[in-house]
Amino acid sequence: MMEEVLVLNNFIAGTMLPCKRLLDSYDPSTGQVWAKVPDSGQLEVEAAVAAAKRAFPKWSSLSAQERANYLLKVADLLESRLEEFAVAESQDQGKPVWLAKNMDIPRAVLNLKHFAHTIPHQLNKSNVQPEAGVVNYTLREPMGVAGLISPWNLPLYLLTFKLAPALMCGNTVVAKPSEMTSVTAYMFCKILQEVDFPAGVVNMVFGLGPTAGEALVTHPDVPLISFTGSTVTGRHIAQVAAPMFKKLSLEMGGKNAAVVFSDCDLQRCIDVLKRGSFINQGEVCLCTSRIFVQRPIYEEFLEKFVEVAKDLRVGNPSDETVFLGALISKSHLEKVRTYINYAVEDGGTVVCGEGVDICILPEENKNGYFMRPTIITGLDDNSRCMQEEIFGPVTCITPFETEEEVINRANNTTYGLCASVWTSNLGVAHSIAHKLKVGTVWTNCWLVRSIDMPFGGVKSSGMGREGTEDSLEFYTESKTICTKFT
Repeated sequence: MMEEVLVLNNFIAGTMLPCKRLLDSYDPSTGQVWAKVPDSGQLEVEAAVAAAKRAFPKWSSLSAQERANYLLKVADLLESRLEEFAVAESQDQGKPVWLAKNMDIPRAVLNLKHFAHTIPHQLNKSNVQPEAGVVNYTLREPMGVAGLISPWNLPLYLLTFKLAPALMCGNTVVAKPSEMTSVTAYMFCKILQEVDFPAGVVNMVFGLGPTAGEALVTHPDVPLISFTGSTVTGRHIAQVAAPMFKKLSLEMGGKNAAVVFSDCDLQRCIDVLKRGSFINQGEVCLCTSRIFVQRPIYEEFLEKFVEVAKDLRVGNPSDETVFLGALISKSHLEKVRTYINYAVEDGGTVVCGEGVDICILPEENKNGYFMRPTIITGLDDNSRCMQEEIFGPVTCITPFETEEEVINRANNTTYGLCASVWTSNLGVAHSIAHKLKVGTVWTNCWLVRSIDMPFGGVKSSGMGREGTEDSLEFYTESKTICTKFT
């Protein structure tokens, strides 16, 4: 029996507004349409921006604590519905339900609470110049309407990472989630209605990047854009926004390396890199897709890593024993498979996974977009799979000899988001960390994230940073006021 298809509405000026044009949204685990998403364009974006612009004077004039109180009400209600949101996030994105329950929805709650608690204490600073008889103080003033474009891999998690600081700084918002994963954003808007969040402060417009996204990025009344997504799209946003002098934060792709030295805790390293390579089906910008292993332990590492990869269960996302759910879409699955073909063309060997191991699925998931964790060896550093972002459960393993060699090889990519270093020698770890051209380096761990620390990439991985102080700086303009007191 076919499940009823959920029809989403845009959320503009506090009201759910239907859209005449709709897009199909698929459940990746079954390949079936499970939701209809508004196919918004210029008119819908203009209405949302106008609503946000009208709401800005009153919202920005509230005290930071008053704004925080609204966010905390939303956080509490979201937290009380963790199970409901986790199931919806899984069905929309393909990830295991247990992962959404343990990572995505709790982190969305944390984002709201964290910025509600921290931003009020960081909005102003001052100093005194006795020799001039003046006192200086700064104001961090909101900029107006913030345009937020969030991706499909961690839908509510990354939406709230932008939404919370934007609102706490006094901006109003027009958000455009990915058209492939809009359901939890829609459910979030219903929570906003329940807590009587001021109308027009948050507006959600659903639709495609080239239409709804383009209209938002180019709108003259939207002075800042925060985007997380592909480097291709980020580059386009930078190009079209530049003539309008918009403030941009672009968090884009990665081709992240792990550097494994022979003196590391091998079992711990393998346990973490298993997660680092394949969690969320490898669809995390921070996932490890290149593993450089020092020659003395290369064979042992490869044997053990292949063994743990083969043991990972792939299947129905509602199964608590499943580690990998479904990839986001049929077209994305085909893209990842194409890269595996590239690897073979470029002289690599597929040691396990796609094309080597059979992916056994329950009957109800036969038409879903699944792939087994895949490990490739024997590739040149300049090959396509070692240079280009695949964004799937695929990692390449290669040996290295010396510290100097591996630094140059790890940096040999246009990306620069993150890396991890595995060694018992902290001197070596710090030395390498200083030389890796990335935004974050983890030593003997991975994806340990403090919201207080700057997050972002270099080179083609992005521009700008997110985090407590960095988000505050992005979502505000600083004004200095100097007053003579003698």
